[in-house]
Amino acid sequence: MAKKTVTGLKDLNLVDKFLFDETMESREAYEAAVSILLENEVELLESPKTEKELRVSPQLRQVRLDVSLLEPGSRDFNLLNDSCFILIAPFDIFGRGLCRYTFEGTCRECPDLKLGDGAVRVFINTKGRNREDFSEEFLDFMEYVTDSSDDRADRTKSKKIKRIHRQVQAVKESEKMGVKYMQRWEELAEARDEGHSAGLAEGHSAGFAEGEEKKLIRMVCKKLSMGKQAEEIVKEFAEEFEEDAGRIKRICEAAEGFAPEYDCDGIYGRLQEG
Repeated sequence: MAKKTVTGLKDLNLVDKFLFDETMESREAYEAAVSILLENEVELLESPKTEKELRVSPQLRQVRLDVSLLEPGSRDFNLLNDSCFILIAPFDIFGRGLCRYTFEGTCRECPDLKLGDGAVRVFINTKGRNREDFSEEFLDFMEYVTDSSDDRADRTKSKKIKRIHRQVQAVKESEKMGVKYMQRWEELAEARDEGHSAGLAEGHSAGFAEGEEKKLIRMVCKKLSMGKQAEEIVKEFAEEFEEDAGRIKRICEAAEGFAPEYDCDGIYGRLQEG
């Protein structure tokens, strides 16, 4: 099995998971990034929180922010302000050519019915084509995310991007971060080696199970694309195929974020995340 080349820490860009997570440990950088992405001045009410799981690689080419503006310790849900899930990727998840896709809590059965809790999911595509709809700062940040170089940072007028870049430089120049980055790679390499031996013995059965799961996902997505509601699909699969209702419900929920194209591989990956 060929050994995977390790990209040096200094060569990482902000879209690379390790650099992003470590950079966003800085509250100042975190607030700057969220403010740019939402094109609105944002002040966090709690400590920065990025996606901490490391499932595949410290260079995983999509990154995530979970932003909650509910006052820490508050038990009064009337005080709930906007909370956001923001995913940044150098590709178009939904295939519509937009730089930003924003989803708010509406009822699928009654589109005019909204939860009103301020929860928002935002998907950022750094390769979007509707550039005329966004500020120069937003567009500069889209460039910077995939090319986090000194040259790129020097070219922007944005003070927020320069603020983020200072944190990026601090991470890249830190000997401690360099050691941490290599340790991540070593841990992954060890896990892959251990998994390879076990996988040879279990690969056929695991592959079969994955294939069956994706087949089920495709069947569910076909019905969703036909306009059927989740409750109807759950009932149909439970009655006709004797499938576990909870399992079908989870597939429907995972598929919501991939509508209307319903990428089966993406849905399968989301389900594996937990």
